[in-house]
Order: sequence, then structure tokens, then C-alpha cells
Amino acid sequence: MGEELKGKRVLVTGASSGLGAHFVRLLAGQGARVVAAARRVERLEELAADCAGLPGQVMPLALDVASVPSIQAGVAEAARLLGGLDVLVNNAGIGETEAAISITEAQWDAQLDVNLKGCFFAAQAAAQVMIAGKQGGTIVNIASILGERVTARVLPYAVSKAGLIQMTKGLALEWARHGIRVNALAPGYIATDINRDMLESEVGATLVKRIPSRRFGEPADLDGPLLLLCSDAGRHMTGTVVAVDGGHLVSGL
Repeated sequence: MGEELKGKRVLVTGASSGLGAHFVRLLAGQGARVVAAARRVERLEELAADCAGLPGQVMPLALDVASVPSIQAGVAEAARLLGGLDVLVNNAGIGETEAAISITEAQWDAQLDVNLKGCFFAAQAAAQVMIAGKQGGTIVNIASILGERVTARVLPYAVSKAGLIQMTKGLALEWARHGIRVNALAPGYIATDINRDMLESEVGATLVKRIPSRRFGEPADLDGPLLLLCSDAGRHMTGTVVAVDGGHLVSGL
């Protein structure tokens, strides 16, 4: 995808750790100007310092995806810092393990508010900037294979990601006329610092046997698909869900 993202104006939410921080490094490495947004500003400042030698630029921004006013103010500030907005990577998300019979209203609301409601209002605010700029743009929602198939004890998370996939398709339909592409990236189990111990445990050893490729993904496995969706290489793709899961979704029942 070469130079296609050089100078592009990008906002990444949930950027303080895990996949969000990886995406920031990846896009800045391609020459993009990236606003890295999350609640933990000190982590974002460390990330920006780590990225100082990359071809692009990284700017930290405080943004709480659980708050619609914070989202609206944050997207407006990102657009001001960048002079517009070309790409939104809607990455912020949370999850919690709990049996469905025991899920509380607070647990349900927290996950749906961040993973679905927050992502919608981030996309809406970004689209408003893109439409005002009359240059179009692209939105990539970070979903999950749990939006298409389920496992036990993660019901609110799975419901939120299923909703995010359907939201992706609905926004793609409505915003195509404005030159805005909306797609979703659906990772399978990706090893990060947050879940690596679990994936390397006996639980992980059992789980990996259900993946046709017989391995868990690494963040770098998402690089090509993300760059495709963010750049003009995917210019005729919208409303698409790209699974990156080693074949997990097509594993036998």
C-alpha cells in the first residue's frame, strides 16, 4: 500500500494500549498524522514519544468513549489538530467475563455504552467532519468474530460486537453518497499483553485446537487488513466485515 497513507489525518480511539497502540504505531509508520485518543493521557504521551522516530506524527488526546459529550469534543479537537479528518479507527472497547444469569445492569450498560453506543457517536462525529470537508473518508470499526458466533460468559460483549457489525453495514449504506466508506475488522483471538497469559494456559491450549490454523493471532496479523481498509487500496469496499481469525469462524461445529 506504499505511500497511500502518507499525510493522511487519522483518529484512533482506545489507543493507550493493546491493539489501539499497535494501530497507532502502524499508521504513523506509514506516514499518517495520527491523533491517539483514550482516557489514560499519560500512556498516550509515552506512546507519542515512542513513535517520535516514525515517518508520521502522533498526538495524544484525552477522550472517553463512554461519554457522548467527550466523544463530540474529542473528535472536534482531533479535527482541529489535524486540519480535518480522513480516517477514523473506531477501536475503543471493553469486555468482561460473566455468566449470563449473573450479569448486572451496570455490566450490561458499560459494555454496550462503550462498544456500540460510543462507537456510533464517534462515527457520527467523524462523518460530520468528513462531510463538511467534502473530501469523503473512511471509518474502520474494530469488531470481533464474537459478533458472528458466540461463546459462553461474554454475552454483552458478543451482543455489542454483533450490533457493531450491523451498524457498519447501515452506515455504509447511508454515507456512501458522501464518499465515506465504513467497514469492520473482526479479529479472532489475538495475543496481546492483556490476554497472553490466558492464551498460554491450559485454557488456551484447548481453545487453539478449535482454530483451523492451530495458532492464535499476533497484532501484526491485522496490519495488512487494516491498511487495506484505511487506504485507497480498498476504495471499492464498504459495508464489509473482514475476519482475521485463522479460519476460526469456519471451524466445524
